[in-house]
Amino acid sequence: MSNTRLVTAITLLGGMLSVLLGCAEPYPKTPRLRWYVFDEPSGAFQQAAQSCAERSRGRYAIELVPLPTDADQQREQLVRRLAAEDPDIDIIGMDVIWTAEFAAAGWVLPWRGEAARKARADRLDSAIESASYEKQLWAAPFTTNTQLLWYRGDRVDTPPPTWNEMIRHAEALGAHGTIQTQGERYEGLTVFFVSLLASAGGSVLAADGQTVSLQEAPTRRALEVMQRLANSTAADPTLATAREDHARLAFERGNSSFMVNYTFVWPSARANAPQVARHMDWARWPAVIAGKPSRVTLGGINLGIGAHSRHPEMAFEAAACLVSDSNQRLAAALGGLPPTITALYDDAQVRATFPFADVLRETLRDAVQRPKTPLYADVSLAISHTLHPLRDIDPQRDVARLRDAVGRALRSEGLL
Repeated sequence: MSNTRLVTAITLLGGMLSVLLGCAEPYPKTPRLRWYVFDEPSGAFQQAAQSCAERSRGRYAIELVPLPTDADQQREQLVRRLAAEDPDIDIIGMDVIWTAEFAAAGWVLPWRGEAARKARADRLDSAIESASYEKQLWAAPFTTNTQLLWYRGDRVDTPPPTWNEMIRHAEALGAHGTIQTQGERYEGLTVFFVSLLASAGGSVLAADGQTVSLQEAPTRRALEVMQRLANSTAADPTLATAREDHARLAFERGNSSFMVNYTFVWPSARANAPQVARHMDWARWPAVIAGKPSRVTLGGINLGIGAHSRHPEMAFEAAACLVSDSNQRLAAALGGLPPTITALYDDAQVRATFPFADVLRETLRDAVQRPKTPLYADVSLAISHTLHPLRDIDPQRDVARLRDAVGRALRSEGLL
């Protein structure tokens, strides 16, 4: 073959290869960031991940790694991997109660400089606080949540302002006066107690986060509400085993007039029990002290960056995109997850999803954090084990028992 014909053949071959390569994936070496987060069923998180990958123009792709539904199992799976310095974890959907533990253990990277400023910008103060530990931001606020009071407007003219009034009203309603709440020995019981305690003016830990507070008067007030409810005819007979979903289902059956629960109960009732939803109204969580607004425990998900990620800079970039206003609006519209960006509570699309947006925002503005300590898991167990079942609470005796149990948890002395 002549040199001319050889050059021509090579040129044609090169052209063919170019065409073939052009048909291949446009970004064949795109880093794949793995986002470990609870298995969100609406597809909102998946859409957000795809949108952010497209906006990166091939800088990264995002793969969702679903965590178990149960929060304790989520934490257990992540703790094992993070303690083993797993580089596979790039972005973490962190429950608000994990911030102190993950930060103190060095499992997540701090948000600093411009990235931190943008992550804090226009967010609810309570959401920023949930992502912070020792004056440092450890995650970007993404979604939030808190409980409201849900009640039957066809049976109740005005929502009762305090727990004692609600219990009296429910008892007067007889068979239809049941109050649905969470009483099983798990995190929900701890949330119930912390909300009552904060509403009474108390706290589990002192300001240093290392010593027990549980002041006598507010702690006793909180325990009196729990004990009175559990021994009232207004209590559901299954209170000792009730979680959020049990309360939702019981309310949807129509025999309950009051429920304290998260916002997911609204779309659920509209879909599953429209005859109940027609009469379903909402208000701020009842107060413990008349004239003193309740303070309710904050929930939600923040996005942290794994300390051993292979691509930390890209992970920060991707997380910042995931928590943007467009993706928070998407999570609200599809997943019913309240946003952390304050202005979105005035957004028409968000308000269509949350007609109770004003009450929700008001509650979130002064929501209470659960105890900020790396030993939170032990503290929570100490509270729920001490107070279960609610019907056996003795307010005078159990103030001291609680202090002792939480103190032992802080000293890692074991609970069982």
